[in-house]
Amino acid sequence: MTSSRSPARKIFQRIRSLGVLGSVALAVATLLVVPLFAVVVQAAKPGLGTIAHLIDTVLPEYVRNTLALCAGVAVGVAILGVIPAWLVTSYRFPGRRAFEWLLVLPLAVPAYVIAYAYTDFLQFAGPLQTLLRDIPWWKAGGYRFPDVRSVGGAVLMFSLVLYPYVYLLARAAFIEQSRNLLEAGRLLGLTARGTFFRIAIPLARPAIAAGIALALMETLADFGTVAYFGVQTFTTGIFRAWLSMGDAAAASQLAAGLLAVVIALIAFERWNRGAARYDQGIARSSDRLQPQGGLRAWGMTLVCALPPVFGFLLPALILLRLILTEPEPLFDARFFGFTMNSVSLAAMTSVTAVAIALLLAYAARLTRSGVVGWANRGVALGYAVPGAVIAVGILIPVTRLDNWIAGLLETQFNIKVGLLITGSAAALIYAYLVRFLSVALQTVEAGLAKVKPSMEDAARSLGLSPRQVLARVHAPMLAGSLFTAMLIVFVDVMKELPATFALRPFNFDTLAVQAYHFASDERLPQAAAASLVIVGVGLIPVILLSRAIAGRGR
Repeated sequence: MTSSRSPARKIFQRIRSLGVLGSVALAVATLLVVPLFAVVVQAAKPGLGTIAHLIDTVLPEYVRNTLALCAGVAVGVAILGVIPAWLVTSYRFPGRRAFEWLLVLPLAVPAYVIAYAYTDFLQFAGPLQTLLRDIPWWKAGGYRFPDVRSVGGAVLMFSLVLYPYVYLLARAAFIEQSRNLLEAGRLLGLTARGTFFRIAIPLARPAIAAGIALALMETLADFGTVAYFGVQTFTTGIFRAWLSMGDAAAASQLAAGLLAVVIALIAFERWNRGAARYDQGIARSSDRLQPQGGLRAWGMTLVCALPPVFGFLLPALILLRLILTEPEPLFDARFFGFTMNSVSLAAMTSVTAVAIALLLAYAARLTRSGVVGWANRGVALGYAVPGAVIAVGILIPVTRLDNWIAGLLETQFNIKVGLLITGSAAALIYAYLVRFLSVALQTVEAGLAKVKPSMEDAARSLGLSPRQVLARVHAPMLAGSLFTAMLIVFVDVMKELPATFALRPFNFDTLAVQAYHFASDERLPQAAAASLVIVGVGLIPVILLSRAIAGRGR
């Protein structure tokens, strides 16, 4: 009996040693990791036989399309991100300083928004094909126009909005590269192209791989773009198995497969980052930029202009045109209701996320416990998990909790209630926290790392408790980091579609959900109104990031 209780007693003693703060932080972190375990547990159940039917029919298509998307996006974001990053860090040409931050702007545009914009622009009745048919020697049946609503079109949409992940990391890597290595390559007879491919790219490989991995995670997490384009992927399969076929086990099995792919990407990125470390030497500065002139310089300007033009400026103009040409009023009371729903959810989630992130980060710093540290790393996994997987993982335990509460109230108090948490704003905020808490946690941890331990020791020597140290020392110094974390989570919640689509309360829609519904009904002006507001909100952190970038590398 003693031996059987020994492991449990050791665990209990280990938790007690963490103190109140560490124990609360561990409990909160465990609560945020539960949905991921729920997916794995539910996937082990037999279900209704739906998965066997999917394997025989559409699962091969899910796999092909998902792999094709990942391969295409990997190539697309690498080209669109690496080449401009190299140009703005190595050469002096017209507009270089502006392009340093303009190239980041597509981060403000969700992939499903750009998909709606380009569908209107490129369709048969759209402006581009109408203009082509107005040319005398063109006729409606005399040319073939590629269909944007395809796997190739989805690859293009994702590449246009996700390349900044690669651009940001590649640019930072290029800035840190030693100018001595590059000059040595030129002295050995390497051309500019040879220096780029044989020295710069190998040195920046870990950063480029990390950016591609982030872009692929966002691609796997997407629902709006692939659903609107009719491209069947694992994400659309999860919703089909869950909502259309009513088989939670099959949805969990698909979600577990997608989760395995995400974990493999994370493992690859960590392995790649850990396996390649380079002594960069003396970083380059702006006075080492190679001046360019003539057609070569303007060619570089054109190369750097194309990604932000097609990834941000043109979609924004298309959305604005759709709004201005619609005769019916778009910004009515219902629209403002959707906006308030989005804003309220984003505000509650961002405040809660920052508070929890501060709790977890401070507990890890104060306790210096490996258990709390590993729990925080588990929480960080949520950002890489698609919203559809999180929705499945939350619905399973929350529904069981609701049923248990309802049974208890009916048995003990003869009170009949429905589902209290499932389909409520609380469940939706829970999903947002699982998905986006990592963003707030990493930002707060980075800010907390800048606070010297000697400052804490000085405050403690004056008789301040840990709570007072946090309130009077850390909080004022972390104000900027806390605001940044809150802003990023706010924007991420505004853009989130899969989790919102699956878990939103009855008769409670957000701008993202309404944009998807309007676009699905081919009501693109209405979709454009909601999409433009989402893009406008997303511009706020991107502008702040752009301002920070503009001051680096000079």
